[in-house]
Amino acid sequence: MIVAKRKPLQEIKDMLKPYQKILVLGCGSCVAVCMAGGEKEAGLLTTELQMAFELDKDKKQIDTLTILRQCDREYIDEVKEKLNQYDAILSIACGVGVQFTAEVLGGAKVLLPGLNTTFLGATIEPGTWMERCLACGDCILDETGGICPITMCSKSLMNGPCGGHEKGKCEVDRNRDCGWVLIYERLKKLGKLELLKTIKLPKNYGAVKRPDKIIHEAYQPVTVKEVKDSQK
Repeated sequence: MIVAKRKPLQEIKDMLKPYQKILVLGCGSCVAVCMAGGEKEAGLLTTELQMAFELDKDKKQIDTLTILRQCDREYIDEVKEKLNQYDAILSIACGVGVQFTAEVLGGAKVLLPGLNTTFLGATIEPGTWMERCLACGDCILDETGGICPITMCSKSLMNGPCGGHEKGKCEVDRNRDCGWVLIYERLKKLGKLELLKTIKLPKNYGAVKRPDKIIHEAYQPVTVKEVKDSQK
């Protein structure tokens, strides 16, 4: 899932200062799971902002609304009329949600980010999330026992650990496990240590063209020729 954390309250206040009618727009998907931008967090942030601006004697209307996903047009379209009633929308979705909501609204509405998007991660224990994927577009997990060296190694090394690892820990941060020690132990457990003998080529960071676009095969346009060929 996409993991994010809320911006400091003062930074959010500074962004909202020029506007009087504000909507805090929550997102009920990834950022709700990491307790940063769901319905509960949207309500709490709205209350904090109302109190903070009242203390400054800056009278503002601050409302709250949460939709299931800000990265899906159908959910934005359902509340589009309401969204257009505000001077500014403080989105507490990930960066994708902020950008896509602004796009669906035609780019004519002020959309402000209430969160800092950090990484693609997993819940490793209650209240703790850890990065697991850099979305590089060229996955090699089949060669590394299901542990990504690009993410789990601080230096993103492709063919084993650096010389600085010690007692299974990373030289960049001694509190972190060395990614390649984890890979070794996993491959050993799987009985596939021979995979370490294969020299991996430098990472192809051009596998993903930014911004990338994927069209599902079921939605690919079909040419007249392809239709005729399928009827033969």
